[in-house]
Amino acid sequence: MAIDKSMNVLIVDDYKTMLRIIRNLLKQIDFNNVEEATDGAEALGKLRVGNFGLVISDWNMQPMTGLQLLQEVRADGRLKSTPFIMITAESKAENVVAAKQAGVSNYIVKPFNAETLKEKIEKVLGHA
Repeated sequence: MAIDKSMNVLIVDDYKTMLRIIRNLLKQIDFNNVEEATDGAEALGKLRVGNFGLVISDWNMQPMTGLQLLQEVRADGRLKSTPFIMITAESKAENVVAAKQAGVSNYIVKPFNAETLKEKIEKVLGHA
């Protein structure tokens, strides 16, 4: 099954530079319909009114963390099956376990490149 590269992707990070990096990496792998949110609450608002095929969110954000955002998405009937990739600077086992328990689709540890991002997206969305 081919991956629909025209799908809307929501990237969430409270650090503008990181949003720009992720957007550029997505562009390198032909995902051009990218929207940004700078915290979990803003992301949730966009998800509830928009139609996104994938969420890529940072873990460490205020006031709503990536984990809290994930939990909200999984608790929402319309959003619960949305693929969700979590990005974190820490690869602590308890974080991975918490994200998995909350229903994360996949997990990326910073720093990462376009190839890693592509592999994770393909795993989550089905191979191209």
